Amino acid sequence: MCKHNVQRIMQRMHRGAKMSITHVKNENFEKEVKNAGIPVLIDFWAPWCGPCQMMGPVFEELSNEYEGKLKFVKVNTEEERQLPGKYSVMGIPSLVLTKDGEEVDRIVGFLPKNALKMKIDELLAKT
Repeated sequence: MCKHNVQRIMQRMHRGAKMSITHVKNENFEKEVKNAGIPVLIDFWAPWCGPCQMMGPVFEELSNEYEGKLKFVKVNTEEERQLPGKYSVMGIPSLVLTKDGEEVDRIVGFLPKNALKMKIDELLAKT
C-alpha cells in the first residue's frame, strides 16, 4: 500500500470513520468468504496497480454503506498467489461477488462510486 493511502486511512480512522473491510489471506479465506453468511465482494488488487489505488477509497466508502448486507474483503494479489487463481482473475482490479463462496458475478476495472453502487445493487437483487 502506498504511503499516501496509509496516511489517508489513518486520518479517517482518527476522525472516527468505520472501516468495514477485511483483508483476506489463504488461511482465513474459508472463514471470511465461504462462511460469511451474506454475499461477499472480493477486491483482487495489487499495490503497484494505479486503477486499484483509485478503487480503494471507493471500495472503502461503499463497505460502510452496505454493512450487514454485503461483506467487503480485499486480496492482495502480490501476497496471495493462490486465491486469484481460484477465481481465474486475469486483470486487476477485479471485484468478484460471491455467495457461499461461489462466484455470482464480477466487475473488472475501475468504476466510480455511483456506477459501482448501481452495479452492486443490481447484483444483490439477483442473489
